[in-house]
Amino acid sequence: MKDLPHARESAASTPPAIALRDVSKVFELETGETLTAVSDLSLTIEPGEFVCVLGPSGHGKSTLLNLVAGFLEPDAGSVEAHGDPVKGPGPDRGVIFQRDTLFLWKRVRDNIEYGMKVRGVPKAERTAKADELMEAVGLTKFASSWPRQLSGGMRRRAAIAAVFANEPPVLLMDEPFVGLDYARRAVLHDVVTSLWSRENNTIFFVTHDIDEALALATRVLVVANGSVVYDVSVDLPRPRGTDTLNGPEALEIRKSILRHLDEAMAVEEERFTPAG
Repeated sequence: MKDLPHARESAASTPPAIALRDVSKVFELETGETLTAVSDLSLTIEPGEFVCVLGPSGHGKSTLLNLVAGFLEPDAGSVEAHGDPVKGPGPDRGVIFQRDTLFLWKRVRDNIEYGMKVRGVPKAERTAKADELMEAVGLTKFASSWPRQLSGGMRRRAAIAAVFANEPPVLLMDEPFVGLDYARRAVLHDVVTSLWSRENNTIFFVTHDIDEALALATRVLVVANGSVVYDVSVDLPRPRGTDTLNGPEALEIRKSILRHLDEAMAVEEERFTPAG
């Protein structure tokens, strides 16, 4: 395992953006059997890190995200954000799901301003922030458009802008670009990394795509059977174009990730292979 990223070298007085300590989460299935989604897991993520989480389906990635978001409570252990116990969802942790959550009855500008309006941000400040974000995500010309008038990629950009508008210190993203083609994903990768660099958020990003993780992350975690089985820094230069992502350092990281994923799947196949 490599050393942890430079972001974790912050002053000891600054609490971690996310901390899970000896966390377990078990679900009861309809059959009466139990499924351990997270098993005695400890994890620390420092402010400013961009952490991508990979792993086979059903091995605990989204459960981890939901625990940090406050949508789930751990059965054992503790979850903290910025040094405080997570007791439920909060404005300090923005969430972007696989499907955008735009209000269909609000125009793009109103969607982006909505969270700020709820928080009581003055109109002039809301307008300035929305203008800034719409320019950043390339939607200035569509400020008065309805969500139904936007393409899928444009809706994702609007949803990202709406979450960043609330300036959450932590941003949780659960496969937000699934189903989009390569070109649209590449645009959104640039949008997210640009906003992350400017806003200095901490991002916890669940994905099944190794190349997406390498394009975005400062750190990659591989989760298998409810545990972190691999934790690696990604210190590739930005912007991460094709040459960088096909370079020797990226290829070495990719091989290590694939090896751990293959080992996880081998264990899963062994568990479900009938004896005889």
